[in-house]
Amino acid sequence: MPKKAAAQRKLTPGQRRNLDVEISFLEGLVKRDPQYIEALQLLGDDYTRRGRVRDGLSVDRRLAGLCPDDPAVFYNLACSHALAGDVEDAAAALDRAITLGFRDFTWISRDPDLKPLRQHPLYRKIRQRLKALRGDAKQRPRR
Repeated sequence: MPKKAAAQRKLTPGQRRNLDVEISFLEGLVKRDPQYIEALQLLGDDYTRRGRVRDGLSVDRRLAGLCPDDPAVFYNLACSHALAGDVEDAAAALDRAITLGFRDFTWISRDPDLKPLRQHPLYRKIRQRLKALRGDAKQRPRR
């Protein structure tokens, strides 16, 4: 499942402490099993929520290598790149997510994590592709 604006929420001291405990636990799991997909997904989300965007990006890159056909993994990678200011890499990852079948076009246009990408000229090409895909979906006959 794609991250839902993970970096935008403010955390209380208690939430930060709990998140740090969870991160520590997940790091231990991943150290023992580096291919534990679910633990990596949670760890990447937690890093991002904690403001450790580069760590979250690193985890999302690992997941992209482990799950090269998962559109949600590439969507999350696009979000991490955008949050880290790597707009060109964010565009490439989002393009890959769309190619793999990511179709939540409304969320792409609203996700706060992708705001840096939407403000970049590269997004125009992605937006054109999304419009074309929407048009194709509307023109297909229903069975």
